[in-house]
Amino acid sequence: MNPQPNILKNVSMSGQTTWRAGGAARFGYAPESEQNLSLFLKSFQCSDCPIVFIGLGSNLLVRDGGLNALVIFTHRGLSVLNVMGDGANAIFYASAGVALPKLARFAANLGYEGSEFMAGIPGTVGGGLTMNAGCYGGEIWDCVQHVKTITPSGDIKVRSPSDYLIEYRKVTHKFEGEEFFIGAWFKFHVGDKQKARDRIRNLLKRRVQEQPLSKPNAGSVFRNPDDDFAARLIEAGGLKGRLTGGAEVSQRHANFIINTGGATAKDIEDLIVEVQSEVALKYGITLKREIHILGATIDS
Repeated sequence: MNPQPNILKNVSMSGQTTWRAGGAARFGYAPESEQNLSLFLKSFQCSDCPIVFIGLGSNLLVRDGGLNALVIFTHRGLSVLNVMGDGANAIFYASAGVALPKLARFAANLGYEGSEFMAGIPGTVGGGLTMNAGCYGGEIWDCVQHVKTITPSGDIKVRSPSDYLIEYRKVTHKFEGEEFFIGAWFKFHVGDKQKARDRIRNLLKRRVQEQPLSKPNAGSVFRNPDDDFAARLIEAGGLKGRLTGGAEVSQRHANFIINTGGATAKDIEDLIVEVQSEVALKYGITLKREIHILGATIDS
């Protein structure tokens, strides 16, 4: 294989994920637009190189052995954000690389409500669609009208929510073949601009108070089990402050694992497994990861 000149090689993923840890990706590509991405994928040839899409890397751990993959970085190039129509007929479009807080502010500033919870999600539209991201009582797919996807061969499609099984922090497609989210159309309701902006400001203030934002982290590590909270179980189990290498269960929020400085991906993954094991032993509940773990270990 002879990669195109604008393909990056051996891209350090520690600089592309919010945990600031992990190995390198075999190839990386940052498209300039949705159409540019389509043309690139139509010409890209690599039979043993799967494709991975990454936005802000806020819900991801890449193992220290790295990724034998082509990583598509969406955050800068897939940045279209606009609104079509007005009043109750307005439809908002956002490409996969648009940060969810930016979409929330955009809608609020135009006098629409319903997107405010997105201001508390430190990720992009693409990542949010992939996992049905949510917080403070809202979930992204509650607002979706249609999504735009792309196949590994570069074909662009439009899908409806009915094409997916949408669950708590999990989205599964019902069709055959692999497709990646590259954008979505959203519907919000006409409201009060100042109320929407105040709600965003209050949510962000709450986030600062509750979450360990001063240290590298990937947001909530575990999904909340039915009728309970992962953070409560972890704290009740005496795991706050638990250290493995440079990784620590946050003293501020027990469902966060922070990089205290120099943590390896193995440190973080080992601590995740340790927390799961102790919670299961003490309470009989298996905590399911909210974050995604990709790549190879150093030993493999």
